[in-house]
Amino acid sequence: MLRHEFQPGRLVAGAFLAAAGVVFIGDARGAWEAPWFAIVPIVGGGICLAALTGMLTRAIRRGRSTPEESPTEGDGATAR
Repeated sequence: MLRHEFQPGRLVAGAFLAAAGVVFIGDARGAWEAPWFAIVPIVGGGICLAALTGMLTRAIRRGRSTPEESPTEGDGATAR
């Protein structure tokens, strides 16, 4: 399996979507009563936190990059 870059924003979004699913599964099985509009703050808040996490990750990774890590025009790397 090819290794890929870790993206914590997607992890946060997935965790909140899974939490929304758990809330409604619990409601469907009768474990608790969840109002139909409970999905809005769970998913909306999760998407906002995921966006914030993604922006923070990008800012941190930009700050850590060095000129040696980025391809330059003279090293034969071409953008396609």
